[in-house]
Amino acid sequence: MISIKEVTNKAGLKAFVKFPFSLYKNNPYWVPPIIKDELETFDQNKNPVFANAEARFFLAYKENIIVGRVAAIINWLEVKEQGLKKMRFGWFDFVDDLEVSKALLQKVASIGAENALDYMEGPVGFTNLDKVGVLIEGFDHIGTMITWYNHPYYQNHYEAHGFTKEKEYLENKFKAAAADPKLFEKANTLIKRRFQLRELNFTKSEDIMPWVDKMFDLFNESYAKLSSFVKITDVQKEYFKKKYISFINPEYIKFVVDKDDELVAFAIVMPSFSKALQKAKGKLFPFGFYHLLQARKNSKDVIFYLIGIRPEYQNKGITAIIFNEYYHTFKEKGVENCIRTPELEENTAIRQMWKHFNPITHKRRRTYRKALN
Repeated sequence: MISIKEVTNKAGLKAFVKFPFSLYKNNPYWVPPIIKDELETFDQNKNPVFANAEARFFLAYKENIIVGRVAAIINWLEVKEQGLKKMRFGWFDFVDDLEVSKALLQKVASIGAENALDYMEGPVGFTNLDKVGVLIEGFDHIGTMITWYNHPYYQNHYEAHGFTKEKEYLENKFKAAAADPKLFEKANTLIKRRFQLRELNFTKSEDIMPWVDKMFDLFNESYAKLSSFVKITDVQKEYFKKKYISFINPEYIKFVVDKDDELVAFAIVMPSFSKALQKAKGKLFPFGFYHLLQARKNSKDVIFYLIGIRPEYQNKGITAIIFNEYYHTFKEKGVENCIRTPELEENTAIRQMWKHFNPITHKRRRTYRKALN
């Protein structure tokens, strides 16, 4: 007998966050989150996304043992401003028991129906900066701090319950040595001269902060045409600025500006924290913070997190300026491998941008949808 219980207190929320630690115990590819950070993500008093979204959290029990979890999410910006009557769900994990996954999904569906929504889609987070998609290929590759890992049986559960593919995301990687400077050094000079542009590099986080709001505005502008895009609000900008920007290596953030110092393009790369997070085991203390700092300083793997280009400058080779700067930074840092975050299969422009680096698609993930009758 499967029972579904809503999380209503801190103890329940902690159990929700910690469930995957048992589900993926000793799995060499799963990357655990920092428990404190995950709890803050779900805290209505700390995460500003709750100004425009709501979430309810559920745990599945079998014989008084937790066997699954799910977060049921409604982003009201998406529903009211974009007219997408979508019930989101994420943080969806479960043992290999169809009755468990079915009971959790039925709970999400009932909330969607109560709110007169048309369909449900997942796994997704609150916004486009959250984790997305169930892994369907690449189970033997280590995860990242910004993606979900899951067992291979997850896909079978979605399809057994009548869900169909909504979106597909590709994850690619390439060797830093594949970045032949001849491909972009000459273009870098020509494009800067033609459009009167210049690069901005940083060595201190405090020098980046005055640009961060403009960066998020450009992010909203760059990705607005992609399906399911939900803009980053002003309150969220402040939240992300305080929580993340100061921890990213300043030399891994690159900006391109025009003659009037208006932001034209940006890119954010992060060192890979995957192995450090595995060592931390969900805790910053006593040694977790040390492992993260060591990765920040010494990781030879980097993750291309975000790239944004003002629409009128897209397809004009602006990336040559960004790649030229990263080439020199990576060479100095001894970076060996470059990993890209999940990119929509439909985003052909981004694939064109990377084609000269001989990328290998090593993972695929999907979101699934189902109508709410």
